[in-house]
Amino acid sequence: MSIRWSRATKARSTTENSRWNQASTGKLKSCPASFPPLGGVAAPPVFIKHRNPERELFIDAVTLPSRAILLDVDGTILDLAPTPLEVVVPPDLTVALERLSKRVGGALAFVSGRPLAELDLFFTPLKLPSIAVHGAELRLGDGTVRRSTTFLDPALKAELASIADDKPGVVIEDKGYSIAVHYRLAPHLGHEVRDEVSAVCARFTSARLEILPGKSVVEVKQPSFNKGTAVRDLMQHEPFKGRKPIFIGDDVTDEAAFEVMPEFDGTGFSVGRHVEGIAGTFETPTDVRRWIAEMVRGGREKR
Repeated sequence: MSIRWSRATKARSTTENSRWNQASTGKLKSCPASFPPLGGVAAPPVFIKHRNPERELFIDAVTLPSRAILLDVDGTILDLAPTPLEVVVPPDLTVALERLSKRVGGALAFVSGRPLAELDLFFTPLKLPSIAVHGAELRLGDGTVRRSTTFLDPALKAELASIADDKPGVVIEDKGYSIAVHYRLAPHLGHEVRDEVSAVCARFTSARLEILPGKSVVEVKQPSFNKGTAVRDLMQHEPFKGRKPIFIGDDVTDEAAFEVMPEFDGTGFSVGRHVEGIAGTFETPTDVRRWIAEMVRGGREKR
């Protein structure tokens, strides 16, 4: 048996559970930092200034062709919702993402824990290149889809699903390659849910499992894939190949993607919490959406 808990980087939350959809402050936290060396490559320090953060992060027409934009979804460009299927995609966000994709020559991708089918459903008619289910699914720029061939044991999933049987408000999300136990509607049960997930996984002695703690969720998957390995794969293919990525994410599961940014001279930004070794922090998803709109608007102004 091999069970690994993904350990969260020491973080300072700026958004409490009771304030998921709070109004944006319109500011970014200043976090001058450089990535730690990884594979002998370190990115230079990036400084975010307070006077006009969206302008400071703006990528103009000169530098944009060398960039790729990689976006986590829930908690990054979308506000968190009580259950996974209750998220709301602002109509203007889909339009802005389509325009942004054109500006970067198609080098815009989702990096999400959601299944690919859900990403397509929520952002229809867009079908962007995507890393889905934490890397178990990968859609390249040419539309080719690669899927992991490893699935969780059905017996394991059944036991994990039974955790919700006597816990009103606990929601099970079976993604095939992983299973998530959400307790956002019952935050007082968080410790109990985490303990029971650990106990269930410990009983499957022949399985290699990874337990991912998140924002009011615990997810179990196999450790053979993660967002970092999938980003590394995506960056080998056009139109991402040779570009410098900007990755924006909010949760523990995004840290694997932050870790590979230096390999591509890339830059990482978190949302709602400070993460060591990245360039800076957006306060809320509203601020990320504003930044996306600023890049798109700037592109129209330059034509």
